[in-house]
Amino acid sequence: MIAKLKLDFEILFDEDNAYADSIGLKHGFADDLKDVYGKFGLNLDDFNGNSKWELPIASRFVVDRTGIIRAADINADYTQRPEPTETVEVLRSVAS
Repeated sequence: MIAKLKLDFEILFDEDNAYADSIGLKHGFADDLKDVYGKFGLNLDDFNGNSKWELPIASRFVVDRTGIIRAADINADYTQRPEPTETVEVLRSVAS
């Protein structure tokens, strides 16, 4: 992704949600909800490549070069995300 988009900063790829789990930003699904997803043809086993039925909680962290978190947005409602322009603004302020 970094090469494809020609980015000059790191992006966390959290395979298996290990990092999300380590900082408490992961949620699982109850069996009855798995059934509901199944009725819509959605199967997290296939999507995640494991049988854990877990998803990370939508979040964005901007960390400066010294390791200080300069911006954090966390929302269990995955439909509520920070505007991309807001992220660019934060990145510009950190870079200067």
